[in-house]
Amino acid sequence: MSEFWLISAPGDKENLQALERMHTVTSKSNLSYNTKFTIPEFKVGTLDSLVGLSDELGKLDAFAESLIKRMAQSVVEVMEDAKGKVQENLLANGGLKEKMKYLKTDLTSFVTHFEWDMAKYPVKQPLVSVVDTLAKQLAQIETDLKSRTAAYNTLKTNLENLEKKSMGNLFTRTLSDIVSKDDFVLDSEYLITLLVIVPKPSYSQWQKTYESLSDMVVPRSTKLIAEDNEGGLFTVTLFRKVIDDFKTKAKENKFTVREFYYDENEVKREREEMTRLLSDKKQQYQTSCVALKKGSSTFPDHRVKVTPLGNPDRPAAGQTDRERESEGEGEGPLLRWLKVNFSEAFIAWIHIKGLRVFVESVLRYGLPVNFQAVLLQPHKKSSTKRLREVLNSVFRHLDQVAAASILDASVEIPGLQLSNQDYFPYVYFHIDLSLFD
Repeated sequence: MSEFWLISAPGDKENLQALERMHTVTSKSNLSYNTKFTIPEFKVGTLDSLVGLSDELGKLDAFAESLIKRMAQSVVEVMEDAKGKVQENLLANGGLKEKMKYLKTDLTSFVTHFEWDMAKYPVKQPLVSVVDTLAKQLAQIETDLKSRTAAYNTLKTNLENLEKKSMGNLFTRTLSDIVSKDDFVLDSEYLITLLVIVPKPSYSQWQKTYESLSDMVVPRSTKLIAEDNEGGLFTVTLFRKVIDDFKTKAKENKFTVREFYYDENEVKREREEMTRLLSDKKQQYQTSCVALKKGSSTFPDHRVKVTPLGNPDRPAAGQTDRERESEGEGEGPLLRWLKVNFSEAFIAWIHIKGLRVFVESVLRYGLPVNFQAVLLQPHKKSSTKRLREVLNSVFRHLDQVAAASILDASVEIPGLQLSNQDYFPYVYFHIDLSLFD
């Protein structure tokens, strides 16, 4: 299971023996895997300050958990169709032991082998300063996350909008990747080339009648330049003065004139924009072979196949740019940033859990500071109820009223604002490593 229970009990002889009994029972019954969770001793200050700090740490805990879940979801979105490899990118950058400092550690191992980072969060500082350092660190990560994901989403949206133009049939799709300069009569004062969509069953009728649909149509000027499942795209050249008449007659014969006038600069701009955005996404944001692989959700493959004719050098319109792009190596800055800062945020979150145990233990058990924290990992979901019963039984003596209230929901705990479900005779905090809802 990816669930942990972080508990503490007083460090006197009686309660250390209680912890040993708990360990013996839970181990023999195969209820949980238990390890000590070492928390250094901090400068406590006043009990009043600890009460305020307890509330602040509760909010910071929830914020940190929300942040790492958002970052994990961002990794999913960036990796797109490589989602099966997401978990291996959500790591803590090494344990805190010297020999592990530069290793990538899975989240469960980091929690079960946790050691306080003395360099980053010095215990000689006042407790409020350590909390402030953690809060500022997480706030900065969130600010950066918002700006980076906003830039990524803007790029992704722009790409999707361009991609949509290449989808659909000949009536709706862009024609810039189908037509070429050679298909048109350009820079003529009198002549113009129109594009006409002709249903496949009507090809023969078009060839027989297009010259007579209007006066001043240039004979033998039609050419099939592309077709899809429903019809073909034909050129026809005629005098400008008869455009309206030709369109009317064409419509009567169920031929559709596409409103398209060839502008070399516009066609070039659109092609360059697509190439630039693809390059930006691939080189700046994506892992190799992720966004541009066949089947990517960003670039759907369920498009209508449109085949250009008469120009072997022109790429098929149904062929996506990702299939024409070479696949690079390495990972982009966004994924790299997410991996590094996910690790930082996760490590900060577990430190916050440690601080919460320290503060609540001092408030619960008093001064001088003397408690033992233990991390329990339930073996399976079905055993959690039994595990809770064992803990409540072993530590019942710490708070008789609280222990009784667990069995009898009608018993109120004087002065306690929490619901009875959240309060136990021992200090308890929950750690859930299930990052995806």
